Amino acid sequence: MTDAISGAATIRPEEAAHFGQLASEWWDPKGSSAMLHKLNPVRLAFLREAIDLHWGGDVQSVKPLAGKAALDVGCGAGLLCEPLARLGGEVTGVDAAPENTAAAAAHAEAAGLDIRYIPGELGTLGLGQFDLVTAMEVIEHVADKAAFAGQLAERLAPGGLMVLSTPNRTLASRALLVGAAEMTGMVPRGTHHWDDFITPDELADLLAEAGLTMGEPRGIAFSPAKGLHLSDDLSLNYIATARRA
Repeated sequence: MTDAISGAATIRPEEAAHFGQLASEWWDPKGSSAMLHKLNPVRLAFLREAIDLHWGGDVQSVKPLAGKAALDVGCGAGLLCEPLARLGGEVTGVDAAPENTAAAAAHAEAAGLDIRYIPGELGTLGLGQFDLVTAMEVIEHVADKAAFAGQLAERLAPGGLMVLSTPNRTLASRALLVGAAEMTGMVPRGTHHWDDFITPDELADLLAEAGLTMGEPRGIAFSPAKGLHLSDDLSLNYIATARRA
């Protein structure tokens, strides 16, 4: 990757400010991040299977990330970082909003977890490389998606695993994830901008340009009976792995 990509600004200040304002409520399962609390177990189920398949580990192990460094980009207040640490990873969380990393650090300390949190632009932090890189519900919020994909790729160590999730740009997602979700208060107004959503094909192309190959995506769907769950239906949201090509 070129230095231009490494240092390219991807953060929109208004996006960072929006999520920074939610920092104090991030760990409240009934607060403004309630949807993320519901989404987290689904993402973790996909992640655990991907980790086991990628490294051929013991599926019964409670610490499949032991000895591995993990980076969560757009970590918020640490909803994913803490489970990754409990899975044995040496975890770093990066977020555009310093309010979020401060809340994350306080929560981790109270939980007795050793997690490094750093605020700022991923491309300017010089963090080195990681065995596992995650960016969940993040790429739809960045200004320069190609530069961001390149920065993620730079952080991925040879033989490493990346996992991303993001809303799909479909009529269904516009109606439900933007319209209905904001109208009913399931997510705060201004959280999602439908024009910034990207399709699985577009994400695969962005990752390919960054030297990565995307795996077969899985949908994150909703039904009254199951709630949020992994599915073959990609119309609302999807999650996928990526590896060096």
